[in-house]
Amino acid sequence: MSLPPPPPLVEQLTTTQAHVLALAFASAYVGSLYMSRHTRLSFAKGSSGSEQQQQPQVRMKERHERWRDDDEVIRARLTVCACVTVGCCAAVLGVQWCHGSPSTRLLGLHTLSLRVPSSLSTLSEALTPHLLTPLLFAGPLYTTFLDRALPFMTFWSIQHDIVDKFTSWQGLRNYILGPITEELVFRSCILAVTYMAGTGRKSMIFLTPLYFGLAHVHRAWETFNMLGRTRTAAKQSILMSTFQFAYTTLFGSYCAYLFLRTGTVLPPITAHAFCNVMGLPQVGYEMRRFSEKRWWILLAYIFGIIGFVNRLEPWTRTRGSLFWT
Repeated sequence: MSLPPPPPLVEQLTTTQAHVLALAFASAYVGSLYMSRHTRLSFAKGSSGSEQQQQPQVRMKERHERWRDDDEVIRARLTVCACVTVGCCAAVLGVQWCHGSPSTRLLGLHTLSLRVPSSLSTLSEALTPHLLTPLLFAGPLYTTFLDRALPFMTFWSIQHDIVDKFTSWQGLRNYILGPITEELVFRSCILAVTYMAGTGRKSMIFLTPLYFGLAHVHRAWETFNMLGRTRTAAKQSILMSTFQFAYTTLFGSYCAYLFLRTGTVLPPITAHAFCNVMGLPQVGYEMRRFSEKRWWILLAYIFGIIGFVNRLEPWTRTRGSLFWT
């Protein structure tokens, strides 16, 4: 991927200041999950699993434990994350006002990409960035079609797949408020301060997502407890967290590219929500399940990958992006 040089910018921050702020934003977001007893998880002490298990399973929840999917935990965490997100956005605007020139102060919310660029002139230019992620998921979408679970098919219903799924506390966290707050902090705020330090696009795309990946490592402790606090559970939680760090960092690079190319945070938010709805692709399992269609499934995956690579640049070409001219 060839990256053009960044647009001219009077540097408002040093590189060190930008990374200190980025680390502060990421730390505040993750730290807010542990700031009170309402947001913290609690687990019973002692091991409750078997060392003989090769693949430890999630154990039964005990009384008085607080797990991440409990409604009261989700409510408390969404509240503090929303407050932290507003605070991070305000901090970016404050830095811009204090350190910027009169001309850069006028950029305001444009630096955070909280508005659609005013120069959008066609509907396709506004919509195509949101279609990239579904294109990449052509394989999983095809297996969902085979399951007859796509919208308006036999095993799809508005009540179960829309109302119940998106209005539950888990649904609000996973598909609405979680993607919004995470993209505002880890894309809008972190990319804004690194942009104000004159950071090149390659660094913004490939290095800043490390904050996003590291922000998910804390879940290793949760996984360790849920799998029974055994030696095997510790190994499994480290393995899972390493894998999660890798794919969230990769996904963060994709969202950073969307953000910079389009000049708006909306495509990263919809991509984040769509990926959460679909989950990680499981091509092997899907090909075993629909063995008579395995070659069609494989072709759908290949089509999605090739189409995604082919359309990545033209479908994100947006006039008016502050970060990409």
